Amino acid sequence: MTSVVRKLYAILRRDLLTAIRHRSGFALTFIGLLAQLTAFYCLSHAIGPSFRPNGVEYFPFLLVGTGLYTFFVMSTQAFLSTVQEAQQTGTMEVLMTTSTPPGELVILSSISAFAGNLVNLTVYLVAGVAVFRAAVHVNVVACLAVMFLSLAIALALGIAAATVQIAFQKGSALLWLMSSGLWFLSGAMFPVESLPGPLEVLAHLTPFNYAVQGMRSALLQGQSVFDLSSTLAALAGFSLLLLPLALGGLSFSMKRARQNGTLSFY
Repeated sequence: MTSVVRKLYAILRRDLLTAIRHRSGFALTFIGLLAQLTAFYCLSHAIGPSFRPNGVEYFPFLLVGTGLYTFFVMSTQAFLSTVQEAQQTGTMEVLMTTSTPPGELVILSSISAFAGNLVNLTVYLVAGVAVFRAAVHVNVVACLAVMFLSLAIALALGIAAATVQIAFQKGSALLWLMSSGLWFLSGAMFPVESLPGPLEVLAHLTPFNYAVQGMRSALLQGQSVFDLSSTLAALAGFSLLLLPLALGGLSFSMKRARQNGTLSFY
């Protein structure tokens, strides 16, 4: 455990120092966040105040939904990009000769980008509240509970993308599915109740819908952990199912690729 903490500290410190040397990236990221928030703010005003999905104003509804779902997509991309870069530079096989287990290796290599996405989500939400006056009624404990379980799910999705990339060199297909095929099932931009019956049922079979709705309830409506017990139970179930499966799949795919000599195929 001490060894993992030392490795984590060294990686985060290295990547933080690198990011500080390229400070213009922070400014460009913040400008991009403000531009996106401005577009959603204008969209909510164009639609008008009468549209109140789930009983909240449309701009805060968009703020939480798009922010959290973007976090899922970008976290998945972080893991995928780490593996692809290691394959393209030829360092994947070298890394596999170390004593660090495969799952731990991929997670540690991607953790800085993962943490950066979490910071971006926080800045996005804070800017929406501070700059655009999004109405919030925060229950801190419930927000932290939803976020903790959402982090576990995002971690599982990132590891799954890395697994698909190593096994089939098609990790980008999972990323495309999330960014183009599943976003409307999350309820990020409109309530899933407005979907046709079969799609609404499908939406309730994905973790995104529970994460987005849970965060909205905790952040915008001040619902407590007790009020969100069913949502938190669903998120916990997805976490307990997806994370072990993703870790097991990654370990198996890396071992198989190493045996077949395809570890650096991309």
